[in-house]
Amino acid sequence: MPRLERSNPLGTAAAAAIGVAVGLILQFGLSSRGMPTLVPPLTLPTSLVLIAGALLVLGLRLRRLVRTRPGAVNPFQAVRLLAAARAAQIVGALLGGFGGGLALSLVGRSVPAPSSTWLPMLLAVAGGAILVACAAVTEHLCRVPPGDDPETGADETEPGPADQAAYRKP
Repeated sequence: MPRLERSNPLGTAAAAAIGVAVGLILQFGLSSRGMPTLVPPLTLPTSLVLIAGALLVLGLRLRRLVRTRPGAVNPFQAVRLLAAARAAQIVGALLGGFGGGLALSLVGRSVPAPSSTWLPMLLAVAGGAILVACAAVTEHLCRVPPGDDPETGADETEPGPADQAAYRKP
């Protein structure tokens, strides 16, 4: 079985850049047609923070279960949590970048936007950043502790059959 590596931070940064680009293009498109700016609802950052909290709680619960009773962990549940953490990193970066792109489009205006316009955009950026951070911590909590790695067998400090003289390769 191939060893799973941590999520690439460049992928998360690329997702954030895509979100910024989409937010900017959307705001400039709306502005060129004379339509009002898009303001994300306040439920967006709230939802992102709630998802981040749920991921963190599940990750901490899994880590505690691994440390107290290693055999009681359902591997499918751990893999699902890992997949959710990796997906949350990408979604948090996309939505946070989208909020940043929306807010960035307001910077060049001659008339400053009211706080009711830019505050939800900045809260979306903060919510996305919180989700990315909590998902990265949850991904770290889903690691297999040293000595329990299925590729290397049991504890690496115990001698195994390959350490005996009859099994050594010349």
